[in-house]
Amino acid sequence: MGNSILIKNIRAVDAKSDRVTDVLISDDKIKTVGENLRCGADELIDGTDLVLMPSIFDMHVHLRDPGFTHKEDVLTGCSAAAAGGVTGVCAMPNTKPPCDNPETIRGIIRKAANTGVDVYPVGCITNGMSGKGLCDYESLKEAGCICISDDGRPVENAEMMRRALELSNENGLLVISHCEDLSIINGGIMNKGEISEKLGVKGMDRASEDMITAREIILANSVDARIHIAHVSTEGSVGIIRCSKKHGVKVTCETAPHYFMLTDELLLRRDADYRMNPPLRTRNDVKAVIEGIKDGTIDCIVTDHAPHTAEEKADFEKAPNGVVGLETSFAAALTGLYHTGDVSLRKIVELMCVNPRKILGLEAPAIAEGRTADLMIADINRKWTVEPDRLHSKSHNTVFKGMTLTGKPLVTISKGKIIYDER
Repeated sequence: MGNSILIKNIRAVDAKSDRVTDVLISDDKIKTVGENLRCGADELIDGTDLVLMPSIFDMHVHLRDPGFTHKEDVLTGCSAAAAGGVTGVCAMPNTKPPCDNPETIRGIIRKAANTGVDVYPVGCITNGMSGKGLCDYESLKEAGCICISDDGRPVENAEMMRRALELSNENGLLVISHCEDLSIINGGIMNKGEISEKLGVKGMDRASEDMITAREIILANSVDARIHIAHVSTEGSVGIIRCSKKHGVKVTCETAPHYFMLTDELLLRRDADYRMNPPLRTRNDVKAVIEGIKDGTIDCIVTDHAPHTAEEKADFEKAPNGVVGLETSFAAALTGLYHTGDVSLRKIVELMCVNPRKILGLEAPAIAEGRTADLMIADINRKWTVEPDRLHSKSHNTVFKGMTLTGKPLVTISKGKIIYDER
């Protein structure tokens, strides 16, 4: 037997089942699932009181590489991913240079090759994310892209976006939209409302997100294309997407833990670590996002992991938007959704492990014989306090700093190899 791991007496949870069993991993595959397995293995893990799940796939991260490696790079980002139970990510294209060419895409894939984390660079929709001409999607796909986005900004020209969606039907690349009307935002830095008025700072009206969400759905439907809406944060967007799904539009969407756990009241601290784009919203929005998760309107939980240095985040009003999240997403999802009784553990697996891969056309994971051994072992009841300086990411701008979360990845297994171990 080559590299092998035997996990005994563990609660194995995937989208279809939840049972206590033994699992034997041999090389990069799950070889056997069953009770009372007796065989020699290179590593024996006692899974008593622990949970085995498929590993997480985060389809929305910023690795900042190339061009902004003082914030994060491929290696540190993948290290943070592994510590969070993540073995696959889509890396957004707002790098320097942007991911609008095969050379940049292949360079990112090469850097990630030995990390144990599958990195899929997201190609740009428009050249240089400039909004002034569509990229050569066939060359991006050939280089390794499975999706395209101008994340960080919308494609402002509706006809250009319609054409990109039309072409996506031909090339099989998923289009991911950052839904934000820049003319409505007009320099706003947080949610527009009672808190922004109290602070005396310019706010971002929720109409910005709702309007482009509706536009993208209309455009996608007009050409019978798929559209994926990034980081949903408003009650309005949840409602628009829910209605569109009922009418057969090929729309999927994601949200992030901070949108179902936190509100803009945190901005009263005047701390830019609580600023991201889209911004923290109100209690009504939080409730709507949770309802959207529960009823299937929202397909995925991602992080929008967006590292910035402490120096960049020092000025509340001038700091760039973005927060890190790879190492806290699983714990936050358990704390905000599972331990509250809102969703089951199997639903968490669907949202974080299965649906992102399905949407992207990748192998849907399961704890079953013959499947790829991309797995995570977690203590779902372990309480821990988020200490920013202990994160593996190069930047520490987390909204969960000082918070006690319940649930923690202990072991991350990628293709049969342990790439993170905190036992």
